[in-house]
Amino acid sequence: MQDYKLPHNIVLENKEKMSVTGVSDVDTFDEGKIVLFIPGDTLIIEGEDLHIQKLDVSSGELTIEGYIYSIAYTGTEAGAKGSKGFFKKMLR
Repeated sequence: MQDYKLPHNIVLENKEKMSVTGVSDVDTFDEGKIVLFIPGDTLIIEGEDLHIQKLDVSSGELTIEGYIYSIAYTGTEAGAKGSKGFFKKMLR
């Protein structure tokens, strides 16, 4: 098992609200899919009518609402190393 720099937590409430801590950046998002980075990994959330209610990358907190179908880890940092992330691109 890998040692991650910062821990992350996921809380899923009734498949309709999700809170994630330890988020370093959001790569892409739309109503069907959100791709975000956590230390050492990429997290993909798929669902329907997904909306980011709160994002604070300085504290690493993210809140999503909508109907969540799946939560998947890529198991690699490769995606994170090749991309700057959506918000970092916007703030260039």
